[in-house]
Amino acid sequence: MLHATVDLDQYRTPVANLDAIDPADTGPYPPDSDGKRAAQEDVGVLVRRMAERQRQFYADGRFALLLLLQALDAGGKDGTIRRALSGLNPQGVRVSSFKHPTELELAHDFLWRVHRAVPRAGKIGVFNRSHYEDVLVVRVDELVPEEVWRARYAHIVAFERLLFDAGTRFVKVYLHIDRDEQAKRLQRRIDDPTRNWKFDADDLRVRGQWDAYREAYAEVFARTGTNDAPWLIVPANRKWYRDVVVATAVVDALEALPLRWPEPEVDVRSFTVED
Repeated sequence: MLHATVDLDQYRTPVANLDAIDPADTGPYPPDSDGKRAAQEDVGVLVRRMAERQRQFYADGRFALLLLLQALDAGGKDGTIRRALSGLNPQGVRVSSFKHPTELELAHDFLWRVHRAVPRAGKIGVFNRSHYEDVLVVRVDELVPEEVWRARYAHIVAFERLLFDAGTRFVKVYLHIDRDEQAKRLQRRIDDPTRNWKFDADDLRVRGQWDAYREAYAEVFARTGTNDAPWLIVPANRKWYRDVVVATAVVDALEALPLRWPEPEVDVRSFTVED
C-alpha cells in the first residue's frame, strides 16, 4: 500500500517545461524527514510491483521497454538506476552508456550505435545518456554545423516512431536539478575521497554552459516530446522524490501493457511429476 500516488501528468511534455517545474518539488510528500521516509517506503512497494510485472513482460515477449535518462552533470542518473530499478531481474535489463563516440561510431550515422543498443522484445533497456546527446552536446559545443543537428530532431522522432511501431515503449526522463544543487554535488565529489573518482575537471567547464544547455533541452522537449514518447521532467533535487517518480513511471508503463501469459505448447495437465 502506497503512502501517496505521484501525478505524473504534471511532469509530462508537452504541458510541462523546465520553467514551470520546481526542481525541489516533492509532489504529494511533505518536504521533510517524514516525507522522505514515506517516499522511500513507497519505492520499496513500487520496485516489488515492477519485479512482478517484469516476469510477465518477459514471458509475453511482444514488447520492449526503454528507460532513457538525461540530465546535466551530477543530475543523478547512476543513483536513479541503482535505487529506482533495484527490484528488476538483471537478466532482463541492459544498461547502455553513451559517451564520446568511437572512430567506428563516427564513421556511421549518429543513430547507428544507439539502434544496436535498443532492447529486444521482452527486455528492459536503460540508456544512461542517449541519442539526445547528438542535439545537446554537439549543439552547445558547436561540434557540427547547425543545419546538421537541427535535422536530427526529425530523425529522432522518426526513429522512435519506428521503435514504437515495433513494440518498444518509452519512459524518457530528464532529471531536473537547479544550479545550486549541482554546485553542492560537484563540490562533494571534490571534498569526499570516496567520490573523487567521479570528478572530472571538464564538469566545471560544462557548468559554465548552464544557460546554453537549458535552451537546448527546452527545444528537445518541444520537438521530440510526442504522444507515444513524451518527456517526463522529474524534480531531482531531492533524490528520494526523484526515485519514487521514476519508479512510478516505470511501473505505470509496464502495467499499461496488455500483457498475457503465453499458452504452453503442450497440455500440461496431462503431465505429472513422479516421486
